[in-house]
Amino acid sequence: MSTSWLNEVKWDDQGLVPVIAQDAHTGEVLMFAWMNRDALEQTAQRGEVVYWSRSRRKLWHKGEQSGHIQKVIEIRADCDSDVVLLKVEQAGDIACHTGRRSCFFNKLDNGGWKDVEPVLKDPKEIYK
Repeated sequence: MSTSWLNEVKWDDQGLVPVIAQDAHTGEVLMFAWMNRDALEQTAQRGEVVYWSRSRRKLWHKGEQSGHIQKVIEIRADCDSDVVLLKVEQAGDIACHTGRRSCFFNKLDNGGWKDVEPVLKDPKEIYK
């Protein structure tokens, strides 16, 4: 597979592009992360999502520890080619390291953040 399509992505000054992971069937936004060129190329080749961890400064195969792999259904870029949208099937129905389905579980309510999504599995059981 040719990788010339990677040249069309507008990488930021750190060589990264923001990525949104969305449930391919429900449309629910599961998480936001970053990819570098290697991560996006590996994601396209493997059919499973690989992100770039800014804190650990390394590639991160989603689910490598938790088993909560994201299977790629479709990869899209926005109109400016500076944001990537991944339509995925989420293994185990848990995308967040907190044990929730989505990382977007905080809702602004009366001037404060409120958890509105349940913990499906205790993170201590996920990350041993």
